[in-house]
Amino acid sequence: MKVDLHTHSTRSDGSLDPPGLVMLAQQRRIDMLSITDHDTIAAYRDIDVPKLSGIRIIAGIEFSTTWRGVGIHILGLNIDLDNRELQRGVDQQLAAREQRAVEIARRLQKKLDIDDPLPAVRAIAGHGNIGRPHFARHLVNNEITKSMDVAFHKYLGSGKIGDVRESWADLASVTRWITVANGTAVLAHPLKYKLTRTRLLELLDDFTGAGGSGMEVVNGQQNEEQTLKLAKICNARGLLASCGSDFHNMESGWSAMGSYSKLPDSCTPVWSCW
Repeated sequence: MKVDLHTHSTRSDGSLDPPGLVMLAQQRRIDMLSITDHDTIAAYRDIDVPKLSGIRIIAGIEFSTTWRGVGIHILGLNIDLDNRELQRGVDQQLAAREQRAVEIARRLQKKLDIDDPLPAVRAIAGHGNIGRPHFARHLVNNEITKSMDVAFHKYLGSGKIGDVRESWADLASVTRWITVANGTAVLAHPLKYKLTRTRLLELLDDFTGAGGSGMEVVNGQQNEEQTLKLAKICNARGLLASCGSDFHNMESGWSAMGSYSKLPDSCTPVWSCW
């Protein structure tokens, strides 16, 4: 069975609209798909799940939060989209994203001595939530940087001037929003935080203490050594294991939909409990 439980549409920072994302998944023979847009569940208003055939859609979201000053992402999988507390959490995060976008725009305007980038960034985002990739695209469009990678390296990546983290709800809150909506809270892409093993274990302790029950053992094109390392930690902590491409666009081979190694047999798949 082919499973991809971490993808993004135009409702956040992906390049395909939700129907197009589902169509791509069907073309690639994905059996189980979750659209996990950043801090929004709007994608699920754009697809008619009961009419889809040959693919199982798992309602999902990717919440942003912080832990000891580090930006962390938590996936909510198999959530009840109609849960009121989840919806209030989404509204809170959307307000935080708006506040964050204003602050990123202010910082970039001051740093680069440019016109306010926010109107153009809103146009780039369209109906989606504004995120740092939209600011990166604006910098490329205006020839301030040569590529989006350079934009992140110089201005928007971790620790740079455009990396605004102060607005997010705390770890316990986002985990609670997921669990009260009968979902499974999963720590997304643990390796991306560049934590030492000790710090990662401390994060997992706090995460599970808040009600988290899973971690992403496979994310994109990571190597076998990384996968086995995460599988060992996952099993030692008694967590469910998830996998996903983190698909955003067709140009990124690292996050090609459905193109990643399978979960090690030693892991208990997160979908086994649904």
